[in-house]
Amino acid sequence: MMTDLQKFWKALLNIKSDVECTIAINVMTEEYFNNNIEWKTGVDSNGITTSTTTNPHSELTWTKVKAEMDKL
Repeated sequence: MMTDLQKFWKALLNIKSDVECTIAINVMTEEYFNNNIEWKTGVDSNGITTSTTTNPHSELTWTKVKAEMDKL
């Protein structure tokens, strides 16, 4: 059986296979999804990864990710 964290990652990658992000804790709520995930946005001129906590992927919403998690 998959853990909630495993379901989260699988659901995320099922929707957008090339997404890159970091989460600090295993709390899967809409509030956490909307405010605490570090989404990779690119690399700066020094080769350092840039990120934001504002989700830059319109196809990745909590509703869609949660629905995909519920299927797993």
